Amino acid sequence: MSDIASSSALLPDSPSPVGRADSRATDSQVADRPTGELRRAEGPRDFDALVRALEPLRRQLVDHELYRRLRTTDDLSLFVSHHVFAVWDFMSLLKSLQRELTSVDVPWTPKGSPAARRAINQIVLAEESDLLPDGRVLSHLELYREAMEQLGADLGPIDDFLARIQRRQGVVEAITQAGAPCHARSFVQSTWRIVKSRSVPMIAAAFTLGREDVIPEMFRGIVEHLNTQSPERTGALALYLQRHVELDGDEHGPAAARLLVEVLGDDANAWADAHNAARASLKARIALWDGVLAQIRSPSSSAAGC
Repeated sequence: MSDIASSSALLPDSPSPVGRADSRATDSQVADRPTGELRRAEGPRDFDALVRALEPLRRQLVDHELYRRLRTTDDLSLFVSHHVFAVWDFMSLLKSLQRELTSVDVPWTPKGSPAARRAINQIVLAEESDLLPDGRVLSHLELYREAMEQLGADLGPIDDFLARIQRRQGVVEAITQAGAPCHARSFVQSTWRIVKSRSVPMIAAAFTLGREDVIPEMFRGIVEHLNTQSPERTGALALYLQRHVELDGDEHGPAAARLLVEVLGDDANAWADAHNAARASLKARIALWDGVLAQIRSPSSSAAGC
């Protein structure tokens, strides 16, 4: 994996601001930001310092016991029934960045940094319409749904949730009424607060440091285990995870890191917002994994901690 935490070559020599006029959270948004642990303009003010500040949480996530406990197809079915909601809201983070950093309006006009536009659109291309080894084109959410079908996992909550979203029901209401697992609901609600902020630093940090950077290391151990299982039951899940190990480690992660540095520029408040959002994202993922692990250990504990 191309680890953004250790590759200073990924950082542009002199980043140019992207969307700086609306890149920071407003005062009202700051009051409702995902975590109140830092006040504005405090915390890391360069990329290496930001990565170092997040390393304890990142290491806790990468070393989580859950990956070693996914031993049976029943364990995997439970895992995917929670994780599918993180697969969905990953796309909401990504499409939020596309909305803020590129022009999706008609009539069209150029917007923002050409390099930022290219980076976002290339990531969207792979995530929304990936070319699979069998020649099919699917979004990664659709591929994940196929993985759930192979495992015999419960598709009811995610399908109901997506149908409610298509009917324009609000995300928080939809995920509750669709019967999503408790810890998955909490995770999506955390992500959705960041999305609703429309703060480019917060969204970019959650996407880059809460997702793209850490996903390859999270998934690699699961893939190694799946390779020893029956491909008739786990083949689609192994393909989904392997695609993210490859794409996020080699391409999307480094591109997102460069984009984040460009977005934050030399704005101390933007760096503080990014730090808060990245911490919130990592903590939310740890809480999600804690919840899944507790349910694997004891199915009666499914609602513990919610």
